[in-house]
Amino acid sequence: MKVAIVIPARYQSTRFPGKPLAPLKGATGVSKSLIRRAWEAASEVSGVSRVVVATDDGRIADAAGLFGAEVVMTSPACENGTARCHDALSKLDNPDIVVNLQGDAPLTPPWFVEALIDAMKNGAQVATPVLRCDAETYRNFIEDRKAGRVGGTTAVFGAGGNGLYFSKEVIPYVGHDIVDGGIVPVFHHVGLYAYTQAALKQYVSWKPGPLEALEGLEQLRFLENGVPIQCVEVEAPGRVFWELNNPIDTPRVEAAFVKLGVE
Repeated sequence: MKVAIVIPARYQSTRFPGKPLAPLKGATGVSKSLIRRAWEAASEVSGVSRVVVATDDGRIADAAGLFGAEVVMTSPACENGTARCHDALSKLDNPDIVVNLQGDAPLTPPWFVEALIDAMKNGAQVATPVLRCDAETYRNFIEDRKAGRVGGTTAVFGAGGNGLYFSKEVIPYVGHDIVDGGIVPVFHHVGLYAYTQAALKQYVSWKPGPLEALEGLEQLRFLENGVPIQCVEVEAPGRVFWELNNPIDTPRVEAAFVKLGVE
């Protein structure tokens, strides 16, 4: 099966304008743009026929071209990364699976993507990874919410891994005594998706529903229209996973690069 990774990138961001071009220092002190670090993460995934940056912004396209990425120009009307993946579809040589590796997730390990590809080969229409929070990540979530910031997203899912809901709130509710006891019963939704072509085409045929509008989470459109999302539990022992959602996340991500020895 042919697999294409698409990295959607837009310049305008309410929480972090110009985010794809924001510099991030690695373990050696060298700065690279966020979009470059996301592309380098995607390039480590095995079994992929193509990796492209999809954008509507010339500044991002120029920057991506300078470090050797293939760029696909998409419409500025794309409302989110899933719609941008669909818009790029006609330029991708008819892949069986399209992976949306969001440009703000440079800490995504290759095995997260490979686990999704396996789930798609087993018949899923849409798949996304979930990562059980450790105490540090859980406290980061709580700290962000107390400060009025929207940080990462959490997921709840049922038997067989079918997603029940995704939220920018921390769900399910748990008491601090449970967290301090060791295993945290909260799952961090990793901003990464895999779709069949048919699922992408369905997605853009639907209007956003009320839950998607309230949460600002694109994946809820699938759930609101009865399309199951396979939640694939992944593990990242010894790693901290965090997206670059807000400027305050920069030191968190850079600290993770230092810990992992990422240049």
